[in-house]
Amino acid sequence: MTTRRDFVKKSLLTASGLAMGLPFLNAHTQSDLKITKIRHYRDPDYTKPAFAQMRDIVVVETNGGITGIGEGGSKEMIQNVAEMLIGEDPFRIEHLWQKVNRGYFYPSGRERLHAMGALDMALWDIKGKALNVPVYELLGGLTRDYIPCYSTGFPGQGSVKETAKACMEAGFYAFRTDGGVGSRDVFDVHKWLNSYRRHCEQIREGVGEDGQWCIDLHTRFDTAEAVTVCNMIEPLRPLFVEDLVRSENPGIYETLRTKVNVPIAVGEQFGDRWDINELVEDHLIDFSRVTLPNTGGITEFMKIAAICETHYVGLIPHFTGPISTAALVHTLGASSGFVLTEILGNAATKTDYLNDDYLNFKNGKLYPTERPGLGMEFNPANVELINEITKGSDYNHPGFRRADGSFTNW
Repeated sequence: MTTRRDFVKKSLLTASGLAMGLPFLNAHTQSDLKITKIRHYRDPDYTKPAFAQMRDIVVVETNGGITGIGEGGSKEMIQNVAEMLIGEDPFRIEHLWQKVNRGYFYPSGRERLHAMGALDMALWDIKGKALNVPVYELLGGLTRDYIPCYSTGFPGQGSVKETAKACMEAGFYAFRTDGGVGSRDVFDVHKWLNSYRRHCEQIREGVGEDGQWCIDLHTRFDTAEAVTVCNMIEPLRPLFVEDLVRSENPGIYETLRTKVNVPIAVGEQFGDRWDINELVEDHLIDFSRVTLPNTGGITEFMKIAAICETHYVGLIPHFTGPISTAALVHTLGASSGFVLTEILGNAATKTDYLNDDYLNFKNGKLYPTERPGLGMEFNPANVELINEITKGSDYNHPGFRRADGSFTNW
């Protein structure tokens, strides 16, 4: 018997499918679409080796002609993950995330999560296009009019005070500095404490009494050094202090929380929710810095957002590539609580492989668009094709299913 819920869901899919000449639901799967090919591209003009800002591009193709775009991962990891998706229904995003994440004996590490994030983005893009709605509508709809941004590396306007003032005047929510004053060859925090305090005082004067500023200690500090710096700048009321110490042992924040009173932001080097959940649940941080694609994609990011909302922790994702930034507009746009995202410089990144208006950025803010999916058009002429995956893995992945068909570990 067809329920009203089934009818509504099938009607929506059928209407959009008929409008676009696409196959629609059958009785056994969410859609008749199948993943047929995954192409992996590299931007030859982007050579930054830092893996967390990897900007490789994936395009997922389907038998219905709909394609989805994502960003992140390395050649080996994209190959590994993509082989597990060939032949699958792209609408079953959560199922595929579970399958890929748990289909090997070890849970996915951060490098593999990065590749998963790229492909997960592309699946959401496909689903939004198939249903002719922006991805944020699939996530529950918009909760805000725009995403406020803060600037890292705002173009210099003379002194740091003048630069911070110009950042505020450009409409950004906050001005960001880092904890790296001094030589890159010799990092000795105690030699520049006084000069750095004056540096931060100038920033506070520049942003004004009601303006916001933040500082990234960039995991360079030992515990005692981080405590000294945080207590030194506390009277200047930073919006947050980021990555006080190295990220390998998150439990150190239990100690740091008792020694500093500044708001703490952590997460840019993390992956899925199990990297950050205890910091959030134990109220050891005030802001989550996890970002796309590092978390494993939109699917996992929204779960982390829910954990953060439950514990009143804000979302301030680290800056990322252009495609991931566009995806963040959808995830943050559909999230509750305080959100803020990072922009390099004073404008959104321009790229010749995406439509010029792939982001709607103005006056220090990112605005959602009404374009279907993630809202991007991809031009492969200006990037390098480095791999195509058209068949599944030669390895017979073990897979257990519960009686209801859901995935479980083998």
